[in-house]
Amino acid sequence: MIGATFLKALCIQKAFCLRRTLTPCIKFTVLGVPFKRCLKVLPTSRILQKMSSEAEDLSVSTAKKPKFSVLDVDEWQKRWAERKIGFHQDAVHLYLEKYIDKLLNKHEKIDVFMPLCGKAVDIKWLADKGHSVVGVECSSMALEEFFDEQNVEYTTEPVNEVKGSLYKSKDGKIKLYCCDFFAFNKDIAGQFDAIWDRAAMVAINRSDRVKYTDLLKSLMKPECRLALVTLEFDESLHAGPPHDFPEDNVRELYEETCNVEMVESMDGLKERHKGWGLSSLEEKFYVIMKK
Repeated sequence: MIGATFLKALCIQKAFCLRRTLTPCIKFTVLGVPFKRCLKVLPTSRILQKMSSEAEDLSVSTAKKPKFSVLDVDEWQKRWAERKIGFHQDAVHLYLEKYIDKLLNKHEKIDVFMPLCGKAVDIKWLADKGHSVVGVECSSMALEEFFDEQNVEYTTEPVNEVKGSLYKSKDGKIKLYCCDFFAFNKDIAGQFDAIWDRAAMVAINRSDRVKYTDLLKSLMKPECRLALVTLEFDESLHAGPPHDFPEDNVRELYEETCNVEMVESMDGLKERHKGWGLSSLEEKFYVIMKK
């Protein structure tokens, strides 16, 4: 009885909290004996100060826990349709040109895999050097634009195993599968001498990183070189994609079964990144090899 009465009293205090001249009182009876108790009301200034402090704490807490974007296949296809493809580059990536020998690993011709390849010009660049390229991309628009823009003749055919299609150049050097990335596996096109991951890892949903990494490992031949490009920035300012992917995360995902070499780091901040509110962005290049 007393406990319930005090709860009621607290409610009364809250109702009168902004009128410090009023002092709410309650009357109750215990074993037939009447009681009267008046509650002290906090000054309005102290209440407002406490409310402000709590709001500030909530704001800081929210800033430390940003809500990251999660995209599915349909949403990626929509981005291509709406031309939200700021990740696409019109030139071959600097790291690929500079460190191609690390991927070749003393071989003249290699089989290269490109996850989430889009319409990357890197595909044509590698094929022109005599290498075979296999890519996976969920957007048919991206693949059609690649072949059209690069003036490469191609054919298409259904691939039931991935519930998608294969876009193949006439000379057979370029094979691009249009499907959900996680529907792809080594039984579809074998394993590879090299993997070029320029913008896939940073685009993958954070919750899919382990699954993604495991799939890439399964596609690696024993002497495969996996070339990985990551971005590091203040993730509280941008929900992604692309996502912040610090070196600790790379090593956590790969070092148990692979050797990880961080080869180079450079300033990757561009105007579109500044539009996200970023003042710095670091682009890192790794070479990963099976132990």
